[in-house]
Amino acid sequence: MSTFVIESTRSGFVESFHVVSVAVVSAESTLVAAAGDPDRVTFWRSAAKPFQSLPLVQDGAADRYGFGPRELALACASHSSEPVHRALAMQMLRASGCEENQLACGPHPSLSQAVAEEALRAGVALTPRWNNCSGKHAGMLALARHHGWDPTGYASAGHPVQERIQDEIAKWTGLPRDALVKGVDGCLAVCFGLPLRAMATAWARFGISEDPAARRLREAMLAHPDLVAGKGRACTDLMTAFQGEAVVKIGAEGVYCAALPKARLGVALKVEDGDARCAAPALLTVLRFVAEQQGIPLPMTGLEHHAEPRLFNTRGEVVGSLRAAGSLGFA
Repeated sequence: MSTFVIESTRSGFVESFHVVSVAVVSAESTLVAAAGDPDRVTFWRSAAKPFQSLPLVQDGAADRYGFGPRELALACASHSSEPVHRALAMQMLRASGCEENQLACGPHPSLSQAVAEEALRAGVALTPRWNNCSGKHAGMLALARHHGWDPTGYASAGHPVQERIQDEIAKWTGLPRDALVKGVDGCLAVCFGLPLRAMATAWARFGISEDPAARRLREAMLAHPDLVAGKGRACTDLMTAFQGEAVVKIGAEGVYCAALPKARLGVALKVEDGDARCAAPALLTVLRFVAEQQGIPLPMTGLEHHAEPRLFNTRGEVVGSLRAAGSLGFA
């Protein structure tokens, strides 16, 4: 099996390296390329958000509460808690007759250093709308309200909202429902553990699906990449640069997934030590390998800072970088 790593360099010396497992899979579930262990079971974390949001659309809750592309993009987001993100999350809650204190996700500092520092300087008291998952949770609450389910405990295993989501994830991954490992995500919602190969299969199918709900979510993410992450964040910058050629979504602990619709392929990767810094350069390199092998035009201009992030000392001087090394093995 091919080896693929992200090297951390300092003063021209490789200080450490981070092993990455990768699965590139077709919509027909064929493994097209891999590195490391493509059957590695790990939690999908936030890279599952489009699939967790499918019931919101499929069951009619999105239409009932007037959720358009912007709201659907936020439901799939790990956002930066920028003012637009927080306002949109509150708008979603009001539309379904919910309040912020019903969000199960707790507050945390913004994923954007600039936004976090601004809030700290202003002495802002963070509330659940600041959570990067508040759009997803607002969508889950809307689903519960739409069905008349008690919203209490909506994020916990066994609640009808989570049971409905589990059914959908089993459908898209092709796994038996009981084969999904269940854990608790950082935002308190259920997260699912499954093989990278199954994640990539789901993303390949998501990228080409004509299912109305999948198409609406996919198009919402592509139309509003600024809502899926935020200013300067990898998901936003990649989807903006790729101009519809790829749909991408990061997850915690070094997980990153993507769909390449023209090639009918899905990608899932896991940085084995969970170093989140390495996820974007790993994904960009994998996408470049696949695009070159498949003959897909995938614009990379302007993404150099994500492809090889620079490392700085405390004076702001560049001392090294994170860079990809190794290769994928193609079938």
